[in-house]
Amino acid sequence: MIEALLSGNRAALAKAITLVESRRADHQAEARALLSAAMSYTGRADRIGITGVPGVGKSTTIEALGLLLTSQGRKVAVLAVDPTSSRTGGSILGDKTRMAQLSVDPDAFIRPSPSSGTLGGVARKTRETMLLCEAAGYDVVIVETVGVGQSETVVAEMTDIFIALMLPNAGDELQGIKKGLLELADMIVVNKADIDPTAAQRAARVYRDALHILEPTSAHWSPPVLTASGLANDGIDAVWTQVEAHKAALTASGERAARRASQQVRWMWSLIDEALGVAFRNDAAVKAALPALEHAVAEGRTPASVAAEEALGLFHR
Repeated sequence: MIEALLSGNRAALAKAITLVESRRADHQAEARALLSAAMSYTGRADRIGITGVPGVGKSTTIEALGLLLTSQGRKVAVLAVDPTSSRTGGSILGDKTRMAQLSVDPDAFIRPSPSSGTLGGVARKTRETMLLCEAAGYDVVIVETVGVGQSETVVAEMTDIFIALMLPNAGDELQGIKKGLLELADMIVVNKADIDPTAAQRAARVYRDALHILEPTSAHWSPPVLTASGLANDGIDAVWTQVEAHKAALTASGERAARRASQQVRWMWSLIDEALGVAFRNDAAVKAALPALEHAVAEGRTPASVAAEEALGLFHR
């Protein structure tokens, strides 16, 4: 599989991603071996995170950007994360239908994945999938989030540049500004500017003013605010120009390499936290005590903090 993956075989890449997404123990062991073999071939791609509220035009903008890049001879992978229903456990996974042109481009690879209830709306194995795409020769990897409000920090922790798409004419722009989002964003793009160019420029001014009072994520980069239209394919080239400028600035300062190294360490700790949570829930003593503890908490007889401490005590013993 690793030989087929490194040759750029799309079917092998799809199978490899399915392998790392599997929760079967034997598949996970194979996935770890595959990732270990692929590591020396990763790290060369530009990792771009794109977020925004549903309806802001993420898929349309990504398709326009992807087609621009493939026309320049680049290979583009899009990791699109769909929300998983909390009631049915299913996901639509329809991003390929919203990127009809890019999905048939031989130099593009689109992989929709279910969030499966993962906090932040980013699929559990998105980071591993990104590495596999890099090993398969894709030099631009775009991660599209579901825009659930918690995805911003998660996607910023796995990409080189984080782009936030905003809507013009969405009421009072100040009302829609999320301080945490603006602090994380390396670039803000007011999308759908073709609908009302005046409103788009007004919104862009508001965001520029807001950024002036916030501390930027990097001492070597001031986040630009652009207007664009993914549908009209207007301003997309300017977005990519800023992506390249961001890469040049952070590479020259050494911050890009330092950021990636820090992301890898935090990723390790997140995996440790996840594994500990699984081990806790699967512990025999904890599983035996949890129903009674949950019942006592639900009835108001036991404080949640006391029940949690008791369950953790069982796990530690």
